[in-house]
Amino acid sequence: MTDTPISEMSFEDAMKALEELVSRLERGDVPLEQSISLYERGAALKKRCEDKLKEAEEKVAAITLDADGNPKGTTPVEGL
Repeated sequence: MTDTPISEMSFEDAMKALEELVSRLERGDVPLEQSISLYERGAALKKRCEDKLKEAEEKVAAITLDADGNPKGTTPVEGL
């Protein structure tokens, strides 16, 4: 685990930490109290990933729309 606060993690770092955490929980060899702590951290990591994705969506929208909110002739990214 990294010492970087979740609020300062990049999307990639938060996703990697979340994947590692899920892997630990799936193994099932973590005591209940630690599982609860890990689950809480996982929820925070998931939220960080969602927030970073939303930021990216907003940046893409700002780049691809003109001042009137009309497309600038670019194709929107599928799934965003």
